[in-house]
Amino acid sequence: MDRATILIVEDEETQRSLLAGLLRKEGYTVEEAGNGTIALESFRTKTIDMALLDFKLPDMDGLTILKGFKDINPEVEVIMITAFGSIENAVNALKAGATEYLTKPIDLDDLLFKIKKIEDKRFLVHENRVLKEALKDRFKSEDFLYASEKMNEVVSLITRIARTDSTCIIEGDSGVGKELVVNLIHQLSERRNQPLVKVNCAAIPETLLESELFGYEKGAFTGAFQRKIGKFEFANKGTIFLDEISDLSSLLQAKLLRVIQEKEVERLGGLHTVKVDVRVIVATNKSLDEEVKKGSFREDLYYRLNVVKIWVPPLRERKEDIPLLMDFFAKRYNGRYKKNVKGFTREARDQLIKYDYPGNVRELENMIERATVLARGDYITLEDLPGLSEGTSAPVEGGIRETVGVMEKQMITEALINADWVQTKAASLLGISERMLRYKMKKYTITRE
Repeated sequence: MDRATILIVEDEETQRSLLAGLLRKEGYTVEEAGNGTIALESFRTKTIDMALLDFKLPDMDGLTILKGFKDINPEVEVIMITAFGSIENAVNALKAGATEYLTKPIDLDDLLFKIKKIEDKRFLVHENRVLKEALKDRFKSEDFLYASEKMNEVVSLITRIARTDSTCIIEGDSGVGKELVVNLIHQLSERRNQPLVKVNCAAIPETLLESELFGYEKGAFTGAFQRKIGKFEFANKGTIFLDEISDLSSLLQAKLLRVIQEKEVERLGGLHTVKVDVRVIVATNKSLDEEVKKGSFREDLYYRLNVVKIWVPPLRERKEDIPLLMDFFAKRYNGRYKKNVKGFTREARDQLIKYDYPGNVRELENMIERATVLARGDYITLEDLPGLSEGTSAPVEGGIRETVGVMEKQMITEALINADWVQTKAASLLGISERMLRYKMKKYTITRE
């Protein structure tokens, strides 16, 4: 985005020339006007992003000119300049739509600071417009709802890095919507028409994960009856998303580092490497900085991945997003379950907004799904949200997926007790791999204590 074009409206020629020289030196395009008539004419005929407007001019006052600017372009940013003793004028100018004000004599450092602040805001507005246009054409924007400033910052960062090929780390608690961020980055990138391949590193047994990622040749091991293409080759020209990256073994971390550095993979049992052009995005609900300090994650791989880090804030820190998400999920599950719920009672809405959501957006969605299914009237009430009482206590019963989770946690705990907490035996009793068992124990915070 180009630097702003600034109109200086000042009748004192020396002052006007000083300001114009300073701003041109800073890289801004500058237009000058010695009175209100010339200023309004310039504004009508030229593209002006920002104006420095003296309050007192020979032909008209600053408020009249400000109103004229706003009538022509309501989005113009105006810094009003007033005499030291006329703070009342500055207050009136702010009420009339001025962005900032300065008193004479002008502090040039303060002026540049205020202009930079306005320009940053202008850049953010521009980014958001670009994003909305892109979403309109290429992405289901209703899947990415937000109203909070914190999520606005996340989206701003996404827009800036989406068209690059930089690797990204996405961090945040479970359920905050890290996968939606990945989808958005891919859909706004130049690779959007190519594959987006997703791999949950914690959900695949370690013995299989290497072949899943890199593939294998026929005869590479017992049972390898034909060549298999790995996820990296499937993602060629596109994007690969590695979720729960902190669960990779040290061997696979070393192989991933080589893929990122050399842009090539070697299938298991293969004699040759295969070139791949893949953007790598990873996610974790842990801090990789901390994992590096503990020695469980390679420092060199971390620095290769950490070109851009995006932290997705938990729902409790962006409560402005909750009402939008509530209405969206209610509409979604109305359609899915052929219900006709019109909304929420005031009490239900208030308590849903106050709740802290340890399970984040996923928990909110499950609560609304369950309440929509169980609602007996036209509106979801507190009775349809059992356990959601005043304060922050968690609901006694969650959504459908939470119910399954409670049962699964109970089964795993019982198997571990029956196996005297020997994980190999417990995994055998459950019919799952030991790696999967460790993943589930971590997911449900199951410990012997």
